[in-house]
Amino acid sequence: MTSFELVRDLPGALADRSAAWEYIRGFAEAWSTPLAAGDGTPETELAAAEEALGIRLPAALREAYTLFGRRFDLHSNMHHLLSPGEFYMDDRKEALVFREENQGAASWGVLLADLDQADPPVRTRPDLADKEAERWEGWLDAFSISCIEIVLTESVLAEDPLCDSGDYEDGDELARRFTRLPFPAYPGGEAAFYTGPGVLVWDTGGWLSVRARDEETLDRFRDDFPADWLNG
Repeated sequence: MTSFELVRDLPGALADRSAAWEYIRGFAEAWSTPLAAGDGTPETELAAAEEALGIRLPAALREAYTLFGRRFDLHSNMHHLLSPGEFYMDDRKEALVFREENQGAASWGVLLADLDQADPPVRTRPDLADKEAERWEGWLDAFSISCIEIVLTESVLAEDPLCDSGDYEDGDELARRFTRLPFPAYPGGEAAFYTGPGVLVWDTGGWLSVRARDEETLDRFRDDFPADWLNG
């Protein structure tokens, strides 16, 4: 494949879901382990989920799972991307749930009314003490875009010698020294991805999670951005 670049290749991936899958493939090859034929979910599992739930899965969901459904290092280091056999309807029968926050604080899904779209929007629903107050809220405008977000965030949250997290408040310094990925704003607008030579950084309002290409680069990043690093 041609050379992969986090920033250069992202706008096209956000505009076209085929390009989104190539972006994920390129990221895996450049920053982790290349995708292989056995990394996708078998068609039989997707078909079984459809039959059990009585629905037709959106094309983008099927394509994503076929591409990297069994690559847990790309999608389930912190939060849990459900296998097709774990898909379920929420208690109000409003959405198909495909991902859960690691402590049960939220879930991600596609509204049943949107399942007929090839690349439908993804919603999130918080787990609140007042269940009546829970609503499916906007997250990202397409399932393929959500998959890019999942791969990027889960890659920096891995329990890996090349990853670390820490509290760092000087967001201006981070923005000055690194390039922000042109990724759509999250609800609330705090989270952002940055990249520099050999590093990918996720800033969630002062809490940094970073993945480096090698340990030397990670050590240099921690020296340049002194924080209470969890692993450093």
